Amino acid sequence: MSSHKPFNPATDLPDLTGKVAIVTGSNSGMGFRAVQQLARKGAKVYLAARNESRATGAISQLEAEGLGPGNGKVEWLKLNLSDPKQAKAAAEEVLSKEKTLDILVNNAAIQSSPWQMNYIGIQETMVVNHLSPYIFTKTLIPLLKSSALAGNDVRIVNVTSSTIALLPSNTHFRTKEDYNIKYQGQLMDGLKRYGTSKLANMLWTNELQRTFDAEKVPVICMSVDPGGVITEGSVAGTKKNVWMWLIFHVSKPFLYTAEQGGHSITLPAASPVVRANRELYRGALLKDMKLSAKPKIGQDETLQKELTDSTERLLGEMGL
Repeated sequence: MSSHKPFNPATDLPDLTGKVAIVTGSNSGMGFRAVQQLARKGAKVYLAARNESRATGAISQLEAEGLGPGNGKVEWLKLNLSDPKQAKAAAEEVLSKEKTLDILVNNAAIQSSPWQMNYIGIQETMVVNHLSPYIFTKTLIPLLKSSALAGNDVRIVNVTSSTIALLPSNTHFRTKEDYNIKYQGQLMDGLKRYGTSKLANMLWTNELQRTFDAEKVPVICMSVDPGGVITEGSVAGTKKNVWMWLIFHVSKPFLYTAEQGGHSITLPAASPVVRANRELYRGALLKDMKLSAKPKIGQDETLQKELTDSTERLLGEMGL
C-alpha cells in the first residue's frame, strides 16, 4: 500500500458481498469501526463480543449510521474470552451456521489491567488475550482451510502491540509461571503483562502461517500493530495506572482515532493489495498500516515452539 495515498476503505476495499467475517472485541473502538467498514462493502460480519446489550446497542448504532452502499449484515456472536471453553463453543456456533469463512480478526484484548488469576490457574490477561483466541481460532481452522482451498481469499489478522519492546530478552512461555509473570514492583507492570500476551499473539501468528504454508493452504496470516489508538479500552486503561495516564495524555495529539484504527484492521483483512503481494504479506507485521520488521523476540523460532507446546498442553489439561 503506497504511503503517499492514505488508505480509504470506501474506495480501496473491493466488493465483499458474499464474504463472511468475524471481528472480535468489536462492540466499540477500532473493532467496531472495522465491522462497519467491512459491512459497508457488503460482507456478513459477526460482531463477536461477550455482552449482549452492548453488542445489540453497537449493531443498532451501525444500522443508524448506515451500512450502505454494500449493505452487509451484522450479527452478534456471543464470545466470552475469559473462558476458553466458551470461546470454543462460540467457534462451534459459527461452524454450525456457515459454510465459508473469509476473514477472522482477533482484536479483543484487555489492556494494562490489574493482575488477576483466572479460574483455570492462568492470569486473566493471558487467558483473554492468548489462550481463548487460540482455541477460538483453532476450532475455526477447518472452515478457514476449506474456504481457502475452494478458492476464497482467506485471511487471519491478529492484533499485537509495540509494548513487546518493554519485555526482557529472557521472556519464556514454558510453564504456568511464565504465563503468570507479574513484573511486580516494576514500572509499567500492567503494560508488560499486556506486552507478554501480545508477543504470544505475534509468535502464534508466525506459527499459523508456517502451518498453513506447510500444508499448502493459501491462507494469509498477519500481525497488526495499529499504533496508539484512542478507544474506550485505552482510555479506561489510563485510569488504572498513573504511568498509563501520563503516557496517554502526553501522546494524545499523536494518537489515531478509532476510525483510523479500524483502517489498520480492514487493510490487511480485505485489501486486494495483500493478495496481489502474498509473498510480502504472509506472516508479516503491519505497523501503522505499513509492512514493518518484527522485533527480534517476535521472530524467535525456539520461543515460538515453546509457546505452541505450552499452549496446547494447557488447553489439553482443560480437555480442549
